Amino acid sequence: MMFEILDAEVLGIITLTLRMTLFSTAISSLIGIPLGLWLDSARFAGKKLVVIINRTLMASPPVVVGLVVYLLLMRNGPFGFMGLLFTFEAMVIAQVLLLTPIICGIVHTASARSAEGIRLFARTMGANKTQTQLLLIKELGNDIFFAVVTGFGRAMSEVGAIMIVGGNIRHQTRTMTTTISLLRGMGEIHQAIFLGAVLMLIAFSVQMTADFFRKRERASDENF
Repeated sequence: MMFEILDAEVLGIITLTLRMTLFSTAISSLIGIPLGLWLDSARFAGKKLVVIINRTLMASPPVVVGLVVYLLLMRNGPFGFMGLLFTFEAMVIAQVLLLTPIICGIVHTASARSAEGIRLFARTMGANKTQTQLLLIKELGNDIFFAVVTGFGRAMSEVGAIMIVGGNIRHQTRTMTTTISLLRGMGEIHQAIFLGAVLMLIAFSVQMTADFFRKRERASDENF
């Protein structure tokens, strides 16, 4: 068998996958959430076109995104001098390009549906611009939480883009999903199933932990 259950190499693959997923989700959230809120409140020519473009990017084929990042980072590409191709950083960049439109789109949709009423309420209560924005974020908390979890799930399950820009290099850029694909091709089905189960367990654990903190936050607000 290629791996032993939970040997050092498998643990390294799991750790790398978690690092990549957490980094890319965090960066995408820091970009996508403010963009989604701004896209709802901003008024400018061509706004509808920007929304359409973002929705198109939400469904971007991962291999296309991976190819774009590859062309940018390859030795003869515009950013080739940085030497990022086939590295952890390259995989995070590809993930951020995939996740940011998704998170932005979900937050924008939720904000377009509810934000006007929230802002009207804030104005009647005499809230300033900062207080209004904080109230908006708080009231859209469940939708923002859903956007982040959706992004996390997409990052955790990604194969095509990170295979292209990461190269699936052993001990360096091999993740759980690329390893599962490799094991399947080698006929190591039991190992592939094991890693798939671990992947699902991690996703479930993150979802349950995040949901626990969300419920505790709501309980604190109600008690207050």
